[in-house]
Amino acid sequence: MAWQPTRDFIGYGDQPPDPKWPGGARLALNFVMNYEEGSEPSFQDGEHHTETGLTEAHGLNQMGDGRDLAAEGMFEYGSRVGFWRLVRLFEERGLPMTVFGCALALERNPLAAAKIRQMGYDVCCHGWRWVKHYELSEDQEREHIRKAIASLTQTIGVRPSGWYCRYGPSVNTRRLLVEEGGFLYDSDYYGDELPLWQLVQGKPQLIVPYSLTNNDGKYAGWMGTSEQWFGFLKDAFDMLYAEGAKTPKMMSVGLHMRLVGHPARAAGLQRFLDYVMSHEGVWVTRRLDIAEHWRRTHPYQE
Repeated sequence: MAWQPTRDFIGYGDQPPDPKWPGGARLALNFVMNYEEGSEPSFQDGEHHTETGLTEAHGLNQMGDGRDLAAEGMFEYGSRVGFWRLVRLFEERGLPMTVFGCALALERNPLAAAKIRQMGYDVCCHGWRWVKHYELSEDQEREHIRKAIASLTQTIGVRPSGWYCRYGPSVNTRRLLVEEGGFLYDSDYYGDELPLWQLVQGKPQLIVPYSLTNNDGKYAGWMGTSEQWFGFLKDAFDMLYAEGAKTPKMMSVGLHMRLVGHPARAAGLQRFLDYVMSHEGVWVTRRLDIAEHWRRTHPYQE
């Protein structure tokens, strides 16, 4: 029987390892910009429906049949406007970030791909398209992984070293990543605040967990204002920073260009970036750097 994930309810328990972050940092903080616009399900790409996920139309189900041109425009706002606003906020502060990049989306915006290359952001593969991998057959998923690698290698100039599915993986995803080879890590896990190793068909795979909690997806749910989001992120940061005096952890913050890229929401992100920068002992870094650090400092042990 092919390898499939098993559940672990114990993890590191009350003895988490010291990550030994560079400079003795209390916290490793990674900002992730999800670049999905142009790869979402659409009439253009044969799905016969318009994706509305994580837009102002989320959950409204405005259209029964036919193209939803309003939702299409909301996605286009992300790549046309939101992307550049987010990049500006990070560029002005000299801060790095990670791009969870859907390969087809970046193919369709060479200006954005060029800016990502210029800024040195690491691109973690977010799939060939922004689709649910657990709805794909094993053969379809294997093909999506291969197409995504080839595409991102061409548009970004570097083979992707990390992987993260839309929402969640299939039971086959991690095995297929190991089968393909070349991935230093994947982020298809939400169950910890530190990286961890998992043995997959006899091969160690590094997992760098992600977060849907510290994520602007809240704007498509219960959250309304940038002050609420800033306060939410600040509380998470403050607790982790205080705990980090004894047990350093990592924090992931998820950004979507078509959500937090709007002015009223970007204001909250701007406040949070400035708040973080007012603290010493915070390693704001790329996800690839976290993975490489962990592999050096905490290599897999039998």
